Amino acid sequence: MTSIEKSNPLQQNSDQESLLHRMIKQIRRSLNLPEILTTTVTEVRLFLRADRVKVYRFDTDGSGEVIAESIHDQRLPSLLGLRFPVHDIPKAVREMFLLVGQRSIVDVANEKIGLSPIQSTETGKRLQTNIHYRQVDPCHIQYLKAMGVQSSLVVPILDCDPQEQLAKPKLWGLLVSHHTEPRKILKREIKVLQQVADQVAIAIAQSNLLTEALNQQKREAIVNRVTTLLHKLPTVELQAAIEEVISAFSGVGGRLYIEQSRELYTWGDQPTLPYELDNSIIEQHPTWQKWMLECKPGNIWASSDLYKEPHLRVLALAFRSTQIRGLMVIPLHYREKFIGVLSIFRAEFETEILWAGRCDANRRQLLPQLSFEVWREQKKGQAPEWKPEDMALAQALYDHFSMAIQQQQMYKEVQVLNGNLELRVQEKTAELEKSLLITKVIKQITEQIRRTLDLQTTLQTIVREVRPLLNSDRVVIFQLSSKSVIVEEINGSWQSVLGLNAPLECFPNDYKHLYSKGRIRSLNNVSTDSLSDCHREFLQNLQIQASLTVPINIGIEVWGLLIVHECSAPRTWQDAEIDLLQQLGDQAAIAIQQAQLYEQTYNAETEARNQAAQLEHTLHKLQETQTRLVQTEKMFGLGQLVAGIAHEINNPVNFIYGNLCHTSDYIEQLLEILRLYQLHYPDPHSEISDAIASIDFEFLIEDLPRIITSMQVGSDRIRSIVLSLRNFSRLDEAENKRVDLHEGIDNTLLILQYQLTSKGAFPGIQVIKDYGNIPMVECYAGQMNQVFMNIFSNAIDALEMGNGEWGMGAGNWGIVNENKEDKKDKPYSMPTIHISTRISTDNSRLLIRISDNGPGMTLEVKKRIFDPFFTTKSVGKGTGLGLAISYQIIVEKHGGIMECISEPGKGTEFWIEIPVKPPAKIDR
Repeated sequence: MTSIEKSNPLQQNSDQESLLHRMIKQIRRSLNLPEILTTTVTEVRLFLRADRVKVYRFDTDGSGEVIAESIHDQRLPSLLGLRFPVHDIPKAVREMFLLVGQRSIVDVANEKIGLSPIQSTETGKRLQTNIHYRQVDPCHIQYLKAMGVQSSLVVPILDCDPQEQLAKPKLWGLLVSHHTEPRKILKREIKVLQQVADQVAIAIAQSNLLTEALNQQKREAIVNRVTTLLHKLPTVELQAAIEEVISAFSGVGGRLYIEQSRELYTWGDQPTLPYELDNSIIEQHPTWQKWMLECKPGNIWASSDLYKEPHLRVLALAFRSTQIRGLMVIPLHYREKFIGVLSIFRAEFETEILWAGRCDANRRQLLPQLSFEVWREQKKGQAPEWKPEDMALAQALYDHFSMAIQQQQMYKEVQVLNGNLELRVQEKTAELEKSLLITKVIKQITEQIRRTLDLQTTLQTIVREVRPLLNSDRVVIFQLSSKSVIVEEINGSWQSVLGLNAPLECFPNDYKHLYSKGRIRSLNNVSTDSLSDCHREFLQNLQIQASLTVPINIGIEVWGLLIVHECSAPRTWQDAEIDLLQQLGDQAAIAIQQAQLYEQTYNAETEARNQAAQLEHTLHKLQETQTRLVQTEKMFGLGQLVAGIAHEINNPVNFIYGNLCHTSDYIEQLLEILRLYQLHYPDPHSEISDAIASIDFEFLIEDLPRIITSMQVGSDRIRSIVLSLRNFSRLDEAENKRVDLHEGIDNTLLILQYQLTSKGAFPGIQVIKDYGNIPMVECYAGQMNQVFMNIFSNAIDALEMGNGEWGMGAGNWGIVNENKEDKKDKPYSMPTIHISTRISTDNSRLLIRISDNGPGMTLEVKKRIFDPFFTTKSVGKGTGLGLAISYQIIVEKHGGIMECISEPGKGTEFWIEIPVKPPAKIDR
């Protein structure tokens, strides 16, 4: 084997360090694995001065593909994108690559192979970089000759999961160098290439982590979209959700079957059962039903070829008329109860593989490959593969679909579960508020970053700082995309070049390629340095006598140039000045990268803001929905209760009332007969006289009519209460009609009469009615009664609590302050509710004012009294829905106004104003 020409050892070390530095820098700057591999093969080829350097990646079956390649001057044919069969690299060789990190050098001319293991197979300890030569298999020599190779170097590339410390590395691929001429490979070159392979392994691990993160992000986005559709209240969007899921799995069809309701949601291609299988729905077929009974909760079944599944042999007939071949079945369970099944279909497809030469399985192990001409292998009817990320996504969707279906079924039974409605709504509200808080925090962080990241300001700061540091006349930044100067800093009265475009004919495309490689160009004297006439004339027109230019590279692309101009005289640029400007160019690249990150952050902020608005809208709709449900249930329950009580009381009262008049007549007649007996038989028998004396006959005759009269009064009172209850419930008045609101107020007060009376130390509540001459009002009478009931109940609760305790002093009722020293100075007043009704001057609106002399409320409480679920009462005494429902009834149902006027210590007044006749039909 001939050796390459000897080089300076210091230059060799510098080249090695430069190669590693560029590789590490590329890996740190980019997470794009193809880009890193392309840079790797190019740098390694230049380092080894090889004819071809390629990266060969193994597949799971042992075959491989060339995924990156660099060829010098087309000396060898390109292998990029070609596949090689598994037998080209035997299993034993692959195991040695993995077990001891085997590096191999093949000398075709001398038919020798040099082996350089990293670690010992016996002890596992790391070895020195030594090369042991031995004879190589002639088949291998013929194989390389067929490729036009005289010398090759192979270094394995291993892949190890950084998240698992105990995980064993895997053989990911090979870094291969080919030479058309014999070449001696040195130990230091092997060592450098091993370090490059290690850096590539790091890049692979980073790429895997990035891919996994992107897949996780995509999976979470899909789950979020599906979750939004599945948990929309009051309607669950199952059809839209299944379409979203099928699209996420790249399916051609799918279906969702719900066991309890036997509902079927479908989209895309669908199987059709033949008539001889009886059932029109595949999920109702006995074979499918038996399969579902055997499935355990949480188990997801997937097959890339349903025609190869024995238990689907009968049902596979339904898929014959379609292109469906892949099938995923997600049995849905809720608490181990089967509630449905979600199925995803994937179509069969055709593939084309580019092989490096025609594969002949019978001759592959006996003869070397004689031709590497491209052979296209086409495979039809291929089954799609279900990947682990597909199974992870399916597992995430399993819970959401199960919960959504169960939620839909529970929603249909909401009246039965009404007792738990408020708790569920509060939990959902807390969850949404938490999500909203998180979104707002993200928004604040994004805004803070945005305030500190401004590209123009950063670039202007760079040129402003560079000019005095280098003591130059002008510093500019030239952007390649706009082909103009975007920022500048000038010292003196020199000509401004801001916005100036450079002539394209003076700057060939080769310049851009050189700058992307990190080229730095220094011109000490424009008049004498080697320049094209066009370039020199352009610089002299700008009064430039010397210049220093460094590239601003982002990745492997040139974003722009940082240029220093010396206009007063020529200048020799020092190494320190060049190094400083290069560092500032790197800082400018970082600033641009930060600006790009800022743009991504801004987009994320916009998305977060939209999500926050959507969450707030959803929260508002959720609160409105639950408020309406609670109001409907309360009004319906209260109406049924009142109507039932009134009906049950009315029947026996009518019976008693109807018989009292007859009883009174009969008693009068009997008393008349007794008086006749006393008149005609004044001397009764002694036994009768004793009985008359014992029962106080005279008092009995006198008191019996009074008893009958009191019973009639009580019966009238009961009938009046029953009538008030019926009027209050007004179940027979579902539509709005003209009613007397005074009657509704009186009926409500009659129902609350017990709470208005004195109890123990509480003196009772005085009600003052200041009724005006108001007309009949067209409204929903039952709902208006509910408003009066809520306001009166809150007033009674406020008066019962007071600022301290209600007591008696100096013959008057009033408030006794908790401070004992203030008792003598506080005036006493009776707990009072004042009701006033008036009609507007144009007779179009009715004003109702209900006030109390209770403790009043603070401004913070007053702002929130109409919010759903807000209450100042203790746990168990209030739900916080009464005034929210009342506000909806007045404002939304009747198109009116409801306001609260209150101050601490000055009582509370509710101001209600509704139209006498609604301007349009009231929307129920």
